[in-house]
Amino acid sequence: MVLKLHGVTTQGSPSGLVATILNEKQVPFEFIPVNTGCGEHKTPEYRACNPFCQAPYIDDDGFILYESRAICRYISMKYGNQGPPLLPPVDDVRATALFEQAAAVEAVTFTQPVAGAINEIFYKRLRGLTPDMAKYDEYIATLSAKLDVYDEILGKQKYLLGDEISLVDLLHLSGGAALGLIGSDIMSQKPNVARWFNDLSSRESWRVLKDGIVGSA
Repeated sequence: MVLKLHGVTTQGSPSGLVATILNEKQVPFEFIPVNTGCGEHKTPEYRACNPFCQAPYIDDDGFILYESRAICRYISMKYGNQGPPLLPPVDDVRATALFEQAAAVEAVTFTQPVAGAINEIFYKRLRGLTPDMAKYDEYIATLSAKLDVYDEILGKQKYLLGDEISLVDLLHLSGGAALGLIGSDIMSQKPNVARWFNDLSSRESWRVLKDGIVGSA
């Protein structure tokens, strides 16, 4: 039974991130769009699959999983022999520890100021509110300081964990792309970060989602 991805259609969303990993791992999937603007994510049927009423979630032959990072790890692990290896070998304790370290940095150090900036510009305007530009500037300044460290790391190696791409690198795609959509060029201001992010954004798995997510089954 083909895997089903339930999510919003936009590339720079957690749903787009999951679709990217499915493409990287060459996993056919059916895409089922969720119209959050009409409240489809709050129906009893949707809530039964994701009680937090957020997108995306997957249905893999009856196995329901939500939270984009968890889904991406599941796909990368289940289809480890397809596409590029995005996770460290399960028996390599040190490589796994370094992966978890980098994953924690992405989830907290990178994502928190990114989410704050996006909320201040995009979601406030969506709700008819006026963005607080001083807060937005503060989020971007915080992110810039963190990206200085990224730039130092990426000046020594091609990707965050070395010279081979990993899931941790790809997890930055949706947040980095969303920053561009709200008018920030922060991802292009540091030379090594810019080279790295351009590399990620140029991958076919991501590029095919430019006009919206479509299934591949």
